Amino acid sequence: MSFEQPLWFLLALIWPLGYWWYRRRPPAPKAIALPTAPALAGAPSWRITLRQRLPWFLHAALALMIVALARPQKVWEEEKINSNGIDIVLTMDISLSMLSRDFRPNRLAVTKAVAIDFVEKRPNDRIGLVVFAGEAFTHCPLTPDKSVVKTFINNVKVGVLKWETAIGDGLATALNRLKSSSAKSKIVVLLTDGDNNAGIVSPEDAAAIAAEMGIKVYTIAIGQEGIVETPYSRIDDTTFVYRPVESHINTTLLEDIARKTDARFFRAYTPDDLRDIYAEIDRLEKTRVDITTLKKSTDYFQYLIGAALLLLAAFVFLKNVVLRSVMD
Repeated sequence: MSFEQPLWFLLALIWPLGYWWYRRRPPAPKAIALPTAPALAGAPSWRITLRQRLPWFLHAALALMIVALARPQKVWEEEKINSNGIDIVLTMDISLSMLSRDFRPNRLAVTKAVAIDFVEKRPNDRIGLVVFAGEAFTHCPLTPDKSVVKTFINNVKVGVLKWETAIGDGLATALNRLKSSSAKSKIVVLLTDGDNNAGIVSPEDAAAIAAEMGIKVYTIAIGQEGIVETPYSRIDDTTFVYRPVESHINTTLLEDIARKTDARFFRAYTPDDLRDIYAEIDRLEKTRVDITTLKKSTDYFQYLIGAALLLLAAFVFLKNVVLRSVMD
């Protein structure tokens, strides 16, 4: 509930001013009061009690009039959101080297956490997930349901695909998810920590296809160069044997993919670098959202005026009919 013209509440000063005037007025002439029979019996009559309460009818009517003048109303606001959403496919390397421990606890765990944070900041976009190693597949199709996307990202793990790195196949699979998209803007975020050494589609061919489709491919090289503690064999599904391995990332290839698709290449040496990169992509690819706010209000002053008029009518009736006396 709100009031359209709250300044009318200043009229409430009538009561303290009236009381001040009442105290300052000259005393009334003396009169002889003749008691009624019930009064002589020791109990005031209902007429006396009602006459004493009669001024409250005027006070209540005046209070209702003041509130009515302030225009009490209930306001509803309705927002219509028109969103020009972006279709985004996160394309994530899940080759064995993504378990390297130059990131703590490993590259993949940090990548998943940062990707989830990125998804949460894109409420108006459809997002999908493609994973690749020696081959590629769609882990989550394009969807506006962010809880679904985050669940699929959390479930990503190493070891479900061949151990090589097929960057071209990963990118081609992402493009295949976007080919039927009607969104005005379509992007791929491609993250890897190695070089293309497997697959059917070459990264260069996939980049050329992306350029023809008007799809931007932001590429991210994750991991440190040099000797890195990396798994090289597996004991079971969750246990790997680590050893120091020379880490090499083909940044030239990733730069070329980004350049051909009118996007940008990023290099992440630390978890903080990766967070900054996703924040930069979020800033570069802003979704246009038009919000139209419609306001509707319902007034209630007429009900208050009606109640005040009823009180005034009751006051007049009681004073001039019910409580009428010879003195009147």
